Amino acid sequence: MVPSNRAPSTRRLRWAALPIGIAAAVALAGCSTTELHGFLPGFTDDGVAATNHTDMVAGLWVNSWIVLLVVGIVTWGLMGWAAIAYRRRRGQSGLPVQLRYNMPIEIFYTIVPLILVIGFFAFTARDQAVLETQTENPDVSIVAIGKQWAWDFQYDGQNADASDAVWTMGVQAVPAANGDVDQAKLPTLYLPVDKTVKIKLQSRDVIHSFWIIDFLYKKDMYIGRDNYWSFTPTREGTYAGKCAELCGEYHSAMLFNVKVVSDAEYEKYLASLRAAGQTGDINKAYDRLANLPGTGATTNESGE
Repeated sequence: MVPSNRAPSTRRLRWAALPIGIAAAVALAGCSTTELHGFLPGFTDDGVAATNHTDMVAGLWVNSWIVLLVVGIVTWGLMGWAAIAYRRRRGQSGLPVQLRYNMPIEIFYTIVPLILVIGFFAFTARDQAVLETQTENPDVSIVAIGKQWAWDFQYDGQNADASDAVWTMGVQAVPAANGDVDQAKLPTLYLPVDKTVKIKLQSRDVIHSFWIIDFLYKKDMYIGRDNYWSFTPTREGTYAGKCAELCGEYHSAMLFNVKVVSDAEYEKYLASLRAAGQTGDINKAYDRLANLPGTGATTNESGE
């Protein structure tokens, strides 16, 4: 008789799970692209991510939160159940029966957290390996230099000595009286859409951190150690960037813009820098300007 009693129960559970699954599918289908990606920046309603890695980063973020939410619901449910099932009844006194040295339970709450930690580590290491793989022969090579408190950008050419490179030096953001920042005066990094990009990250003074918010990734910049970041921008537009490492008094003013443009517009921009005479090794140009009377390392910028 035992099997006959279990079969209807199993069928009832299946029928109960069906509407729950349908409701979950309908709810997810009604979510916007932003909601499906955990409200992270870098996505628009057309579904095109900002870079070739943005989807992967968002996936790790969202799936981690889903797992943690399930763990939280189970934990909260068990806590609530224990509080209700083992509450003191009327007429009871003293301590309830104590449960000690229950080996199955102890194994359970040791193994499950271990599995979760190993799983999070494995998926994070897998995605980090992809993010940190550098392109050997990128379409575009750029040097981004952080300084107190602005950014310089050099677009490398074909020559190893950077004699055919072009560059732009930026100034720190100066908010207006109402607190707004003039976006047109911020340093701007130009990137061609759908082209592989490799950025060398350097610092002139202290530790900075290069963060393009919508790209969902940032990397630190150190004195004497170059960092690299390889990716492919996949959607045209203007994106906000900033320093993500406290680097001094005007850290909050260390802002920049990123413009992902067509290949033709990118080449036109580089041509405008050549026409302005902003060519060669940016470090040599920076040193020359820094030694001019009345100028300093953070006020000698040529601008866009």
